[in-house]
Amino acid sequence: MSEAKSGVLALITACVVWGLSGLFYKLLDHVPPLQVLAHRTLWSCVFFALVLAVQGRLSQLPAVLRQPRQVLVLAVAALMIAANWFLFIYSVQVGKATEASLGYYIFPLVSVLLGVVFFRERLGRLQGIAVALAAVAVVVLTIGLGVAPWVSLIIALTFGLYGVIKKRLTIGPVLSVMVEVLLLSPVAIAVLLIAWQEGRVPLGDGAGDLVLLMISGPLTATPLILFSYATKRVQLATVGLVQYLNPTLQFLVATLVFAEPFGVWHAVAFPLIWLALALYSGASLWRARRASAS
Repeated sequence: MSEAKSGVLALITACVVWGLSGLFYKLLDHVPPLQVLAHRTLWSCVFFALVLAVQGRLSQLPAVLRQPRQVLVLAVAALMIAANWFLFIYSVQVGKATEASLGYYIFPLVSVLLGVVFFRERLGRLQGIAVALAAVAVVVLTIGLGVAPWVSLIIALTFGLYGVIKKRLTIGPVLSVMVEVLLLSPVAIAVLLIAWQEGRVPLGDGAGDLVLLMISGPLTATPLILFSYATKRVQLATVGLVQYLNPTLQFLVATLVFAEPFGVWHAVAFPLIWLALALYSGASLWRARRASAS
């Protein structure tokens, strides 16, 4: 198998795992989301440490931790991804997985705006129309539901800001995420200790829950490693298009499996988002072809 084909396969696998992960976290909907997040953080830390050890790169960790400025940047990134993870887990548990999928749909458009703000990137005409359509969709949902889709907006913003921070880093994704979860680990341990002191069971309701909580580590780390592998072998335009598989699967799981309500206002807003993404993707493909031709 060629590197390009293996890259596409890795990319699709990563997006499918992300897209179907709601099914996994639904199995833990009786465990407080903050505790699920704590376990996800700790077991991700263990898994990433094992991966780095196998790669012979664990010795690089102290060098990163000795750079205060870089550690501070990674600490901010850790807060962004922790907030993102928490909101996704929370949304699945409380019946807002549809809103979570919307957040990951509008994330690319939020990233475009963040690129303008932080990197002074130019907003093309089609990109501008796409962002405007996404804004209209959010307004439609706000008016129709009587409240802004905060879960969607915060998921998109935290993931977008996380991408901005990661773009400035020079270290690889596995090592950087290892540092992030390592920085979050003391907080995760504190969350579980507080739960234990308050009389709650920090390890779930039995051996089955504990196994699931442990699996959350590799479930978090594996698609990230696959995605990192893919981005080095697949054109960015392909990466951008295939990534929509993630929120699409989340949306289908939310509406078809979890049977979450999908009313008239959703039926108006989601097509607007899909149209916005079609315009955005078309503009990205056109730019990529133009760049390759020159």
